Amino acid sequence: MTGVGIIEVVGDRILPVHFGAIKAGSGEFTERLGLIFSGLRDIIMEYRPNQAAIESVFVAHNAASAIKLGQARGAAVCAAISCNIPVADYSPRSVKQAIVGKGNADKTQVQHMVGILLGIKEPIQNDAADALAVALCHQHTSHTLSRMSMMRG
Repeated sequence: MTGVGIIEVVGDRILPVHFGAIKAGSGEFTERLGLIFSGLRDIIMEYRPNQAAIESVFVAHNAASAIKLGQARGAAVCAAISCNIPVADYSPRSVKQAIVGKGNADKTQVQHMVGILLGIKEPIQNDAADALAVALCHQHTSHTLSRMSMMRG
């Protein structure tokens, strides 16, 4: 599954617009990559975000899984780029740091904070929570960089 999270900034509030996961099934791997690409393109065309952010690949113990994850990530990046949307990249550690305040936070802590930050009361599926966390990290980073450049200029 590939998590998707779209947020909108309205004044000083950040609102969830859409979140969920694209289920790529269990067919041939190349077909599943195509489902990720077309599923994300469809969501982009429906919601018209003006930016995208994605989490970089974390390599732990299984190189084969990391390669497949990298290919899925490539399909997601290509979907955004094909819709003329710039893509930012964040490490898992920086996302956790931005959302929870510590880079080694676990998934339940991230899920909990995403719910609090976005006012989502119901449980959020893991992949969707991760995607929303990346979106929140990107918003925070972009906002901070914008403020810093205004202070310099």
